Amino acid sequence: MKSITIRDIRVFVTAPHGNNLVVVKVETSEPELYGLGCATFTWRYKAVVTAIEEYLCPMLKGRSVHDIEDIWQSMMGSSYWRNGPVLNNALSGVDEALWDIKGKLAGMPVYSLFGGKAREGIAVYRHADGNSPQEVEERIYAFMEEGYRFIRCHMGTYGGNFDGSIQKMTHPDNAPSGAYYSTRAYMQSVVKLFDRIRTDIGWNLEIMHDIHERLSLADTLAFVKELEQFKPFFIEDALAPEQVQYFKVLRNQTAVPLAMGELFTHPLEWKTVVQNQWIDFIRCHLSDVGGLTPARKIAAFCEAFQVRTAWHGPNDLSPVGMAAQMHLDLNSPNFGIQEFAGFNEAEQEVFPGCPVVRGGYAYLSDKPGIGVDFDENAAKKYPPIDMDFGWMFSRLEDGTAVRP
Repeated sequence: MKSITIRDIRVFVTAPHGNNLVVVKVETSEPELYGLGCATFTWRYKAVVTAIEEYLCPMLKGRSVHDIEDIWQSMMGSSYWRNGPVLNNALSGVDEALWDIKGKLAGMPVYSLFGGKAREGIAVYRHADGNSPQEVEERIYAFMEEGYRFIRCHMGTYGGNFDGSIQKMTHPDNAPSGAYYSTRAYMQSVVKLFDRIRTDIGWNLEIMHDIHERLSLADTLAFVKELEQFKPFFIEDALAPEQVQYFKVLRNQTAVPLAMGELFTHPLEWKTVVQNQWIDFIRCHLSDVGGLTPARKIAAFCEAFQVRTAWHGPNDLSPVGMAAQMHLDLNSPNFGIQEFAGFNEAEQEVFPGCPVVRGGYAYLSDKPGIGVDFDENAAKKYPPIDMDFGWMFSRLEDGTAVRP
């Protein structure tokens, strides 16, 4: 095997979708050979860029591009303290780029390196949100017209920003600013929304909902049990990672399928809920766990316990990152569903070769490697932006600060 080494690692930040995306380009000793990876931690992107440029790049120059496993293990251990979102995203950018290179060298798409297709298309779900039930329904109908059959339904951004039909919140004097929400109003609104969807649209649509870890343990149990009547495809992130043991209580008292994991960064967060079969879908954000190398192992572990994959796919994930996890979707026998935020024209300009969706199924380009390229000149048209962090500063009705 010809010796091909890492010559340089470059990092780009671009915002074609209004989110700061971190793209890693691993350049090799072969002038025209490079790989791309996603290292997007959009809320702390500068920290990720620094970790790659100041620490990983100097450490990896001259290493063989073939040794993906050893490089991943070396990166993971090189900081001594590990399993955090900043460093895991830095690892992910390099890791996915190396898989991209390996696929290009083999002349195969990455899923072929994993063992080939387990299906031809990737079922995806979209988000229908709005400030009123009517707005949500309109979004649902629009997605159905495009062929989508799985839709996550929300109203009022996780319990806040309701219109006049929902009770107004009352705050104490001198309450600080923030993204306020009422747990009681939130739960009532979702039950009414789901009832309206089933009444108006019917049962030939798979619907889901994301609690976003915003309820107490008791409220979570009561809320999930109340949603049983509407037969959701799954309820997402009912609990925070720190409370995963409570999934045992949920599992014992509800038949609603449970999805969990977009905030997971540590193996012990997901192992317990999977091996005890307390959840039905694993929802890790691939770059937050370190890229394709660990995600393949998570998928295989989940397969043994009949837990399906539903990787996190928000719009603060680059098309490179989306395509990378779709290679796992194609290959994994325990694939369940793929979250998908869609690509706008600017993203497609910056990232040629984006996956395409037809009839509710996503399809990869089948080019060697990950299959998505990166136009550096086009990316410059969409420089990093000062993002709105407002939704992160969540507060209960009385002003108590809580996690989003």
